[in-house]
Amino acid sequence: MDEGLFDDSAVIRRVAREGLLLAGGGRATLLQIAHPGVAQGVHDHSDFAERPLDRLRTTMSYVFGVLFGTVEEGRAISRAVTAMHRKVTGPGYYADDPDLQVWVNATLYDTAVLIYQRVFGPLPDAELDECFRQYSVLATSIGCPEDAWPADRATFDAYWDRTIHTLRVSDEGREIAAALMRPKNIPLVMHPAKPLNRLVTVGLLPEPIRAQFGYTWSPRQQRAFDGFFGVTRLVYPRLPGKVRDLVKDYYLNDLRRRLSRRRNPLTADGR
Repeated sequence: MDEGLFDDSAVIRRVAREGLLLAGGGRATLLQIAHPGVAQGVHDHSDFAERPLDRLRTTMSYVFGVLFGTVEEGRAISRAVTAMHRKVTGPGYYADDPDLQVWVNATLYDTAVLIYQRVFGPLPDAELDECFRQYSVLATSIGCPEDAWPADRATFDAYWDRTIHTLRVSDEGREIAAALMRPKNIPLVMHPAKPLNRLVTVGLLPEPIRAQFGYTWSPRQQRAFDGFFGVTRLVYPRLPGKVRDLVKDYYLNDLRRRLSRRRNPLTADGR
């Protein structure tokens, strides 16, 4: 049976399967658009700030398709994302730029590991090394050269620190962030979660990026942030695996339904 690029013992699967990582989606997205090249591409070619759930669906389908799908499913969603990226080009930027691909993937990796270790405790160095190497596939699957991804965690840490302290958030980035932090086109049932999402997103941002987006951070916010993760550390790891896998299973099954309709278009009409 085709289990995909990784088996269930792989560290990346253990980390990325956790539905809780969805809480880091805002952080990863804001870090991505903190890069002026990414922000300009999003500003010129995407309306995802008006359709945040569609953007989330695309990202999650790609991540879970590559990491948990079969090899063919991973290739199919990678081809779709690559095709979309070819259209994203303009003065001074293009989505297939390896520098932008590395930065976007860096935000996914760093956010996943950050949240996972906050809730489950530190991973051993050997497992962190393995997870870091495995995360490169989310960049290379859409055409990023393998040697563009940092060679090891020490190199990555230096790259991350340098980038965080040298990025200059553009007006386009702040405009997109403002729309994302107060989303309008989401189901009413999700509205009560918006303040918590803002708290967690802003709290997880590195301070230099938080300041450039213009977000303040008070001791009261820090206490609320710490309280959220304190409760999460106590409760979340004790949830049944099926509950913690709900996000992964939902998006992976959604991807498989869409791929099936593409292969068998008549089934879309129920025939």
